[in-house]
Amino acid sequence: MSSDINIKITDRLGVTHTIEAPTDMALNLMEVVRMYELAPEGTIGVCGGMAMCASCQCYVQSTHELPEKSDDEEAMLSEAFHVKSNSRLGCQIQMIPEMEGLEVELAPEA
Repeated sequence: MSSDINIKITDRLGVTHTIEAPTDMALNLMEVVRMYELAPEGTIGVCGGMAMCASCQCYVQSTHELPEKSDDEEAMLSEAFHVKSNSRLGCQIQMIPEMEGLEVELAPEA
C-alpha cells in the first residue's frame, strides 16, 4: 500500500508540477517543495519551518479542509507581502493522506 499522495504545486514561474509526496515521513509542504527543488535554494523555508518568515507562503487553490491557522501563522501572514484570502504557510501544511489532490501556488518572493 502506497503512502504517497499526489499534489500539484505551481512554482513562482507559473509552471505546475504534479508530484508524489510521502505521508509517512512527517513532512510539510515547504519541505516537499525543497525536496523537489521547486524554488531556488535559500528562497523558501528560510526559518526552517518555524512559521517565522513567510518565505513558504502559498495560495491553496483546492478545496481541502486545512487545520485552522495557529496564532504564529496568523501573525506571520499579517506581516507578509502578497497575502490573499487563501494564503497559508507551507510549513504548516502536513503531508497526510487527506491532502491527496492538494493544489497550491507558491507566493512571489517578498
